[in-house]
Amino acid sequence: MGGLNFRSFTFMFIVAFLVWSSNVEICNARRGKHWKQQTRASSASLYKKKGKYHGSNHHHKSGSKPKPKYSSPPASTPTNPPSKGYTPTNPPSKGYTPTNPPSKGYDNVPSTNIFNVRNFGAKGDGKTDDTKAFQAAWAAACKLEASTMIVPSQYVFLVGPISFSGPYCQHNIVFQLDGTIIAPVDAKSWGSGLMQWLEFTKLVGITVKGSGVIDGRGSVWWQDTPYDDPLDDELKLIIPLNKTLLRHPSTPLNSSLSGKMPSIKPTALRFYGSFNVTVTGITIQNSQQCHLKFDNCIGVVVYNFTVSSPGDSPNTDGIHLQNSKDALIRSSNIACGDDCVSIQTGCTNVYVHNINCGPGHGISIGGLGKGNTKACVSNITVKDVIMQNTMNGVRIKTWQGGSGSVQGVFFSNIQMNEVQLPIVIDQFYCDKRNCKNQTAAVALSGINYEGIKGTYTVKPVHLACSDSMPCQDVTLTNIQLKPIQEHDHMYDPYCWQTFGELYTPTQPPIDCLQVGKQVSNKIQADHDQC
Repeated sequence: MGGLNFRSFTFMFIVAFLVWSSNVEICNARRGKHWKQQTRASSASLYKKKGKYHGSNHHHKSGSKPKPKYSSPPASTPTNPPSKGYTPTNPPSKGYTPTNPPSKGYDNVPSTNIFNVRNFGAKGDGKTDDTKAFQAAWAAACKLEASTMIVPSQYVFLVGPISFSGPYCQHNIVFQLDGTIIAPVDAKSWGSGLMQWLEFTKLVGITVKGSGVIDGRGSVWWQDTPYDDPLDDELKLIIPLNKTLLRHPSTPLNSSLSGKMPSIKPTALRFYGSFNVTVTGITIQNSQQCHLKFDNCIGVVVYNFTVSSPGDSPNTDGIHLQNSKDALIRSSNIACGDDCVSIQTGCTNVYVHNINCGPGHGISIGGLGKGNTKACVSNITVKDVIMQNTMNGVRIKTWQGGSGSVQGVFFSNIQMNEVQLPIVIDQFYCDKRNCKNQTAAVALSGINYEGIKGTYTVKPVHLACSDSMPCQDVTLTNIQLKPIQEHDHMYDPYCWQTFGELYTPTQPPIDCLQVGKQVSNKIQADHDQC
């Protein structure tokens, strides 16, 4: 019995030990699994701390379903960026903007980067002043890189003079214009007069795009044009034939809506001091004065752009460039009351092509040198252009008394349809009643005309250069210009102090061009050089 009891006790002890060992293993296994979960969570925590978004740790009870270690990003941080290479905090350095967002939804732009003017109080009823709402939407968009300010379709926004300004705005902002913006027509909104209506200033990578319209409602300004407002001086070349002159009313008419408007007329859309500027898709119509202007800008691109104003609207240039370089203007339709494209002093590396121009005064370089100023223009190409019923075709105009130079100009493949003066150089330009004769002049050299064809109504070629600074290296190739009616008397080509080469026979013959160079041409003083 004693032996049996001892063996029984020993067996029971062994069984108890095995049961106890098994429970220890189970606890250790559970503890090991829990430890591994914590280790993975810690690793994930470290990974996320190295990542883009940061959050706070959350401790939770054992056995409950773990909560996410990090909360969702704050509203100001873009979520779900496009999958193709775009990183919201580090967009490509050269001019990235969200490309071609759809007209509804703008899915290609992170939702937290979209600022719709309607969400900032804009009514869009065409009557309520929405200027403050536009200012507020811009202030919000300005803070985020690659943001988009939306002016939605199917609304008409009444907006007074406004500046969307930097230089402290983030880069690559898109102004998505799909609705219509209209200007006020009451005189009190403009005070004594302003130089611009909608202005973008000191920005980097600014894009204005969309299918919308900017309507200056300029007729109330045009009819108030002072009697002595400047007129295009090339009218002097036309008057002797048709005996007519576009004159202003002897007594200014007042707007029935507002009383007399200020004498200073604004540009509809102006960009100043900006880099990498793009304008595409939009229409500007009935501007008070110039439609689209670039001052002191570098890297300008304009395409699929429309200007629409009557041919008799005074001084309503389509696109005006001044002190700007590296500009591309293409694939656009411009109808206005002055130059379709005006290239002024300080412009270099400008390329204009595939433009339909008319009505208007053609594509012009200048006027330059007004008030005895220095003007510098170089490397200008204008090609593949159609002119329809314009006053001028391709033109260079300078004032007497100026200094500086225009050089490296190439006009190519220009189709003229019923253009009054297809090819013009006028170094005696004057848009006032009387201008004093002066000997100093802006020097012109390296002016090339190639493939200028079509019909004219007054004079095919007018090249009037300075006596003291004759035009040099003017070349004409494949010029084919016919009068609109063969039996009508037209002026013959005219040249004065113009030196260069005829590389092919021309129609009509341009016998007045002096072949070669002016040997006695004075060399500009150092202060005249550009």
